[in-house]
Amino acid sequence: MTARTSSTPWFLSLPGLIFFLGMVVLPLTLTAVLSFHAYDFNIGVLDSYTLSNYTTVLSDPYFLSIFWRTLRIAFITTVLCVVIGVPEAYILSRMWNPWRSIFLLVIIGPLLVSVVVRSFGWSMLLGSTGLISKASIMLGLGPVRILYSEAAIVIALVHVMLPFMIIPVWTAIQKLDPGLEPAAWSLGASRFTAVRRIILPQISLGVLSGSLIVFGLSASSFAIPGLLGGRRLKMAATVVYDEYMHELNWPLGAAIAFIVLVANLLIMLAYNRMIEAKARKVLG
Repeated sequence: MTARTSSTPWFLSLPGLIFFLGMVVLPLTLTAVLSFHAYDFNIGVLDSYTLSNYTTVLSDPYFLSIFWRTLRIAFITTVLCVVIGVPEAYILSRMWNPWRSIFLLVIIGPLLVSVVVRSFGWSMLLGSTGLISKASIMLGLGPVRILYSEAAIVIALVHVMLPFMIIPVWTAIQKLDPGLEPAAWSLGASRFTAVRRIILPQISLGVLSGSLIVFGLSASSFAIPGLLGGRRLKMAATVVYDEYMHELNWPLGAAIAFIVLVANLLIMLAYNRMIEAKARKVLG
């Protein structure tokens, strides 16, 4: 009876484990193996193995500039989502029904619309003949063209990623004791001080979760940079697509994808350790 009970969790988790191995571990392993294959423009992928794909990517200023742009845009998007999402989650937690349900629907509703559709919407707004440019002309400021720039990509990414920041932070706030803030007020703390000294340290793990999700999704975004960045403003995902579909250099595309994956993991692990250490220091 004891042996059967101890093996039950393994049997229950077996379908999920098989799915994880087949959909995550196996594709990553094949991508890693492919990245070490040699490539010939006349023949294609060769059976020999080499490190030339990684040396080419890491020594080429073109690819390095794309990596830097990708990480920079992902970082700016994450910071803006934190600045906008944390206050919005706090306000949402202080609402009562039915307004809370209405605003939750407003926040989550856009997730039901395709990213491609939303990107096309932003392209019409941010183009030279879009609503923003027309408003600028009416105000006498002249035409404004934001489309095909880093600003356009950041605006669209913040719009798409904001729910992934708000929901974890709102969940963390919901778990707090509702009497904490009134207790701080009764001791003479202002509302801002109560939020800064009492609320924010206790929801730091929620901010961490949202930040990791937003950064990872922004750094690997494909549709938004492809539609709003144009052909000249490349990010890592669009370069991988070009190497696979246009250049047909699969090993080089696999090497770029693996480098971006490792860089994202290292950054997110370092950020995770920093926030967790700070949370343990504050909360004890």
